[in-house]
Amino acid sequence: MAEAKIYPNVRLGKNVQIGDFVIIGEPPRGRAPGELETVIGDNAVIRSHTVIYAGNRIGHNFQTGHHVLIREENEIGDNVSIGSHTVIEHHVRIEDGVRVHSQAFVPEYSVLEEGCWLGPNVVLTNARYPLSVGAKERLEGPVIGRRAKIGANTTILPGRRIGADALIGAGSVVTHDIPPRAVAAGNPARVIKSVDDLGGLYPPAEGDEGPPEGGHPAS
Repeated sequence: MAEAKIYPNVRLGKNVQIGDFVIIGEPPRGRAPGELETVIGDNAVIRSHTVIYAGNRIGHNFQTGHHVLIREENEIGDNVSIGSHTVIEHHVRIEDGVRVHSQAFVPEYSVLEEGCWLGPNVVLTNARYPLSVGAKERLEGPVIGRRAKIGANTTILPGRRIGADALIGAGSVVTHDIPPRAVAAGNPARVIKSVDDLGGLYPPAEGDEGPPEGGHPAS
């Protein structure tokens, strides 16, 4: 551990690897150093120049790329990977097995459900009318469903829900909810088929049902 800064009230698990110039437990504005407990589980790999603010609770086998920023008071599960230059804002819930690629942006109040995947340069948004009167009181992050895959350079608008196992094509702009197991693409994103039409590439997880009879209607 060379040139890293660990603030008070940080609990690290076993076998945690911390790169150069990492900061863990950075106090958010208005909070004293050590006021918020920060917890990181076993076997984490936190690469150089990553900053993790105070109040985060992070599970086992966590991994970051380089220059990752994770703001305060997030809940992050086990086996989560966050790619280089990605920003995770505050009060985000990231469940087990989530993979976020490089240079993604995840705003406050977003939810990334178990096993979902965000490609590089994916942008989630949470303000329908930025800088409007009362905008901060109306923030609503997207919900990315279990095992959904979001292609590179996709933008998802505030409050949209991507259903479980859905697949979003690269460069899409998602302006409405996407059903489970749908394939959607375009600007605005439209459902074009079901993942069940892809020759078994994405079989349903054990215990999950397939698409409704008749498949997904185009939208």
